[in-house]
Amino acid sequence: MYILKTKTKSTPDGGSSFTYRIVESFRVGPLVKQRILLNLGKDFDIEQPHWPLLTARIDQLLQGSAPRQTEAFELADDLSQLLETAAQRYSKLIIAKLAQPVDAASQGPDYHRVDINHVEAVQARSIGSETLAMHAVMQLQLDQKLTALGFNKIELAAALGSIIGRMVSPDCELQTHDWLQSRSGLGELLDHDYGTTSLTRLYKISDKLLKHQVALEAFLAVQEQTLFDLNRSIVLYDLTNTYFEGQCAANPKAQFGRSKEKRSDCPLVTLGLVLDGDGFPLGSQVFPGNASEPATLSLMLEGLQGKNPGTVKPVVIMDAGIASAKNIAWLIEQGYQYLVVSRERALKAPRDQEDAVIVRQTTDNSVTVYREIDAETGETRLYCHSELKAKKEQGIRNRFHDRLETALDQLHAGLDKKGTIKNYVKILERIGRLREQHRRVASDYKIQVIADEAKINATAIEWKREPQSEQKDQHCGVYCLRTNIKDWSEQQLWTTYTMLTEIEATFRSLKTDLGLRPVYHQKEDRVTGHLFITLLAYHLVQTLRYQLKQQGINLSWGSIRNIMSTQQRLTLTLPTEANKTIHLRTTTQPEARQQQLFTALSITPDPLGKCKTVIDNKKSVVPSERVKKI
Repeated sequence: MYILKTKTKSTPDGGSSFTYRIVESFRVGPLVKQRILLNLGKDFDIEQPHWPLLTARIDQLLQGSAPRQTEAFELADDLSQLLETAAQRYSKLIIAKLAQPVDAASQGPDYHRVDINHVEAVQARSIGSETLAMHAVMQLQLDQKLTALGFNKIELAAALGSIIGRMVSPDCELQTHDWLQSRSGLGELLDHDYGTTSLTRLYKISDKLLKHQVALEAFLAVQEQTLFDLNRSIVLYDLTNTYFEGQCAANPKAQFGRSKEKRSDCPLVTLGLVLDGDGFPLGSQVFPGNASEPATLSLMLEGLQGKNPGTVKPVVIMDAGIASAKNIAWLIEQGYQYLVVSRERALKAPRDQEDAVIVRQTTDNSVTVYREIDAETGETRLYCHSELKAKKEQGIRNRFHDRLETALDQLHAGLDKKGTIKNYVKILERIGRLREQHRRVASDYKIQVIADEAKINATAIEWKREPQSEQKDQHCGVYCLRTNIKDWSEQQLWTTYTMLTEIEATFRSLKTDLGLRPVYHQKEDRVTGHLFITLLAYHLVQTLRYQLKQQGINLSWGSIRNIMSTQQRLTLTLPTEANKTIHLRTTTQPEARQQQLFTALSITPDPLGKCKTVIDNKKSVVPSERVKKI
């Protein structure tokens, strides 16, 4: 076995272009012939003095000899690693090229005497989650759409690798590149060698995906509607933000704002997302990190209407942060029906009303609602009381009460101790800071600082709870919904409002399961591309989870991914008594929970099956029908 350098053409500047091949010589009677084992292409960059060491190691691996027995690995560590990595990759490709599918049902038994002391399992790659992801890709015909948009085979593999990598091993492009090359079996599912995919390719494919964002979002929305007959009469709208590592001076959208992850020390960008009633994304847009939430609504809905011309305008559901008076007026002007959380503070307790209705009754919670029509606007106000929400809010209030009173006690006790703050002005400043820290309950207290005659030092701190504090406790768990829908029942209004939990779950999935945060990119387009790839991954995740929910399996993507993580694709190297080496590429059998998911999704657990390559350690590794003259 040796490496052959072959001139392919002359370049315009008078130079030459070469390609490289791994070649083996063999004897047929008195004739010596050559056969090509593997084309290495024109980008093969290992220096010629090391070629014999590389081919010797490849030959060892083909024969199942795993120990490093060549002098190649007595070289410098970095060169040793380079040669070992190349040898592993090229031997894998040669074995795959020569492999024959194994159909046990049609071929019957295939017995060999094997040296079990030297059986090895090598090249283990994850395959379980990748199989689910590819099933969703095929269902949505995402691969066909990308091809229609001009993605060639290499770009298609890079695009699917980036999207599925965000699903299975969410991280930055650098880690995704490593995952594709050394830890995932996705390349086998796509029949693509990710060893030839550069890191730069992943960055460029992000740019190309972003270029087609509008077309891809519209296409996926139609495909999901066709597949599942989704509820598109309702849309949910909300925003979240994510933070950067670094200052992102080159990105005008990277702005400091109120971080929902409590990372206000970092610049942010804001993601606006519209979902349908079943939790599938309909549209997205990236805003600056300091964007005002109410100001984004008209931009998102106008863009959504442009993607779906001629459709009936849906009912818009959104939280209080976006439901400003200006936005409500805009929705009415544009002819939208809406159901939003009201910003009003003067709430009515539903339990005090005679015609209140219970819309939810469980062992853990009871939700009571009271309906009222606004005489001026004709809007419906739905005042709601949740026992579970009341317990949560009361617990928060009690905790802040205890903290504030404890701090006041300590401050008062310090007035009689040496070395503590006693200055009247500084005591007032400290109380002001305490009120700011405990602003949820600060207004419940009347606090008085008593000073000495000279007004220099404080002598006592007195406080008491105001009467309105008890009234606030009674309103724990109460919130108000407002809507211009006149013909829905209390039950229907409240149940529809609870769909907002779906968009909250989506944001959690994007951030925790799909690697939305943090962002390491510095350029605006790369940041937007990172977020868009995460959303494409979410389309695949939601496609899978929607079908599982219909089968009664309500699992997060993180849980599904953990279940599937133990299914691996690996090669068994079997040395036989006949001085041959059998390389059997196979997939581990699905465990009980994995089989449950495969069955629910109607997926074949092992789409690749078994492949067998037999290496005759005395003869040629290539069957006679593969012989080529060079």
